[in-house]
Amino acid sequence: MSKLVRSLAVVASSAVLVGLSGCALGEGDGTQAPTSDAAGASLEAFDPCAFFSPDDLTGFGLSPQSEPFTQVSFEPGCRWTGEKMSLTLHKNVDETVESYETGGNWEKYEKRSIAGRSAAIANVPGSGTTGGCDILVDAGGGVAIYGISGKMADSIDACPELEKIVNQTASGLPK
Repeated sequence: MSKLVRSLAVVASSAVLVGLSGCALGEGDGTQAPTSDAAGASLEAFDPCAFFSPDDLTGFGLSPQSEPFTQVSFEPGCRWTGEKMSLTLHKNVDETVESYETGGNWEKYEKRSIAGRSAAIANVPGSGTTGGCDILVDAGGGVAIYGISGKMADSIDACPELEKIVNQTASGLPK
C-alpha cells in the first residue's frame, strides 16, 4: 500500500473512529470567510466547510476550495488539500473533548488547553507513522475535530503543524 493511500486511509478511519452519536448532516462550499457571529453561536449552526478564510487556507499551503468529507453522518465536515498535506474539519454536537477520551480508539490522547479552550491531541492507531494527527477542541456545546494528514509520511510534522493551525483559528469556533 502506498504512503499516500495509507495517509488517506488514516484520515478516513480517524473520522469514523472519533464518532459516537448522531446529529444532522450539513455541507458547505468553503467559499465563505468565518463571521464574527460564529464565535457566539452554538455548534449546531456551525458550518465547518465555511470556517476557514481563503487567506487562511492559502497561508497553510492549501487550496481554498473545500470538498465535503463526511465519513459518518453525525460528524459533518470538509477537507482542503495542498501539495504537502490535507486538512479536515468536522463537528460533533453530542460529544466533548472529555467524552471522547474514553469513547474513542486512541493510540495517544493528550488533553491540554489550546487557544484558551479544552482540547486534546489525539492519534488513532497507526496514524503517527503516516503523518497524521487530530486535535479535538470543545466548541459551542460539542467538539470541533481538526485533522491533518501528510501526502507522504515525512512530508510534514503533523501534530505541531496542526497545533499551529488550531492556535490561529480556534478562537473563531462557537463558544
